[in-house]
Amino acid sequence: MSKGTASFGKRRNKTHTLCVRCGRLSFHLQKSRCASCGFPSSRFRKYNWSVKAIRIKTTGTGRMRYLRHVAVRFKFNFREGTKAGPRKKRASSSSQASALWVGYEY
Repeated sequence: MSKGTASFGKRRNKTHTLCVRCGRLSFHLQKSRCASCGFPSSRFRKYNWSVKAIRIKTTGTGRMRYLRHVAVRFKFNFREGTKAGPRKKRASSSSQASALWVGYEY
């Protein structure tokens, strides 16, 4: 049998389905392994011979729902459950700035 037109007619079974971890159509049903992320392995599938693939999938290319706020929390030493203290009222700088411009005429 050839690999051409006649063989394409027999291709009616799905080998891959959606992966629950990465969401791609790469989970092989008989192998029970994702070709994209390597699920069910605990580590993500990643090879250095494809630097572009690593760059596309790396942290920061998605929403970062949790990690986005970690830098701000780190700045204040991950404090929680505290209340913001009263802020001192400062002299308004806008009134001083407007007083400087009163004397000028163009």
